[in-house]
Amino acid sequence: MAAAPDDRDVGRVCRRSPPLEATREGLDGAPGIFVGAQNMYPAESGAFTGEISPAMLREAGCTWVLTGHSERAMCLGESPDFVGKKTAFALEQGFSVILCIGETLAERKAGKLNSILWLQLERGLAGLGPNADYSRLAVAYEPVWAIGTGQTASDEDIRMVHTLVRELLSSLLGSNGIGIQILYGGSVKPDNAKAILSLDNVDGLLVGGASLQAQSFADIVRADLPRRTAGAQDSAFRSSERQYQSCS
Repeated sequence: MAAAPDDRDVGRVCRRSPPLEATREGLDGAPGIFVGAQNMYPAESGAFTGEISPAMLREAGCTWVLTGHSERAMCLGESPDFVGKKTAFALEQGFSVILCIGETLAERKAGKLNSILWLQLERGLAGLGPNADYSRLAVAYEPVWAIGTGQTASDEDIRMVHTLVRELLSSLLGSNGIGIQILYGGSVKPDNAKAILSLDNVDGLLVGGASLQAQSFADIVRADLPRRTAGAQDSAFRSSERQYQSCS
């Protein structure tokens, strides 16, 4: 870009899209690694200053989009209905989607875990039509009280909730709910990744703070999976390997 004239002061340039191009360029040629975005506004165009359109994400090389993260609900007021609109729109636009769900500590203590997860899934998937490509959809369970706190749900809690999520998906989507991958997120670290991945109905991980350090994230990706039955081992490994998602 040419320099500004001497009598002009161009102090700041406010970009309309995130610096995802640099991420894509840094990953070009890396097999099995894809670029995703933490947000996308559910409209192809319009006066939505500061938001990110699908065209921007395509230009940046993104193929995945995150929807429903609890911080967008708490900080920006995104409702379950709006999350559903974003999820359906992203799939319609050809992106793969990770729909995040999870309860607060107060909701868990009040015995509302089942109803909260049902509401988030029911509303989050409400806009999906009969021709939706469910192979491009994953669900991430992140207990809100474990995000960035250093606290992690117990193995039994994770196993129980992931089994519940599988049942809810099957109830909502029938046979389409059986193959949807369910990820766990919430203070995932190199020293607990292996144990979490060994649990039933845990198909992968959504990694936040631990992915800020390259070595930490690499150690999580390389976490050894326990030996399962010979026939299931390769399939289980590939399934989990595809779903190490960094949301940093």
